[in-house]
Amino acid sequence: GRSTQNRSMDLAAADSLVASLDPADGAIERVDTHISALVFQNGWAYKIKRPVRYEFIDLSTAQRREDACRRELTLNRRFSPDVYDSVIPIHDPTGAVIDHAVRMRRMPAERRLSTLISSNDPRVPDQLRAVARIMAAVHSRADRGPDIDRLATPDALALLWRRSLDDARRFAGPILDPLTLTAIDRRAERYLTGRTPLLLDRIARGHIVDGHGDLLADDIFALDDGPRILDCLEFDDALRAGDVLADIAFLLMDLDRLGHPELARQFAAWYAEFSDEHHPASLLDHYIAYRALVRAKVACLRAAPAGEPTDEAVVQNARQYLALAARHLARAEVSLVIVGGLP
Repeated sequence: GRSTQNRSMDLAAADSLVASLDPADGAIERVDTHISALVFQNGWAYKIKRPVRYEFIDLSTAQRREDACRRELTLNRRFSPDVYDSVIPIHDPTGAVIDHAVRMRRMPAERRLSTLISSNDPRVPDQLRAVARIMAAVHSRADRGPDIDRLATPDALALLWRRSLDDARRFAGPILDPLTLTAIDRRAERYLTGRTPLLLDRIARGHIVDGHGDLLADDIFALDDGPRILDCLEFDDALRAGDVLADIAFLLMDLDRLGHPELARQFAAWYAEFSDEHHPASLLDHYIAYRALVRAKVACLRAAPAGEPTDEAVVQNARQYLALAARHLARAEVSLVIVGGLP
């Protein structure tokens, strides 16, 4: 758990920001997550990094939090430059700067892409086509290079699978089916072992980029003048970079999970059109499976932070992701069909 001092710092930064806002300008709302405190007023949203340190992120010092804010601003402006406005200082009552926040345009919750998909909104296909165009454009000018390429070698991908499977196995039994995890492990390893030439060719052709890293329907907003893509993965460059197919696979996985595999297929086709991307379908299935395994692991961590499941809905969500991963890995396997007999 966090120290009392850290909890006080956490409250001080958010409370000071709220105190600096004029209530006459509109109602002030606040929402806390495990990493951020979010403050909303009228057309603005302010994201404050909380003074936490986890295995995957260290925000324990003011300088680290300021750096993270500036990194978030720079990286997300690649996708939605008019949403991410600035990094602002937060002052205490004496006027001293005690923290920083990312100031963003507030997005209308009713325009969240996942919400529109769930209600079968007729605007969804056009919005998804526009998302595909944006992703292809960002990928075309994204950072590339040897340090990024090495994150998509067969060995690097095998390590990503190994880490996620090891994390998921902590929840085998009470949440996740052990036999399904074993099948996923076997199929993922076999695919990578047999696709070394393909994976090295992807690197040689420049398909490995610094991308979004967390492309989900919850973080895309369908506005009248086009979609806005938010919340790229800013805290770990190694997890954000990879094959362009791995980047779009997150959204394909999410569309499938939401019950619309036809939208996933159409989005993949649009991305291929705008990016002039050519690849075997099995590679995309492989990356979709990996993204689903990651989400299964995250769902488990939320359902059983202390080891025992606490939320049945989240448990079912984790199992749904695991089943999706298994299904796409099975689709990625090579099938040998032998036809015999007379013509």
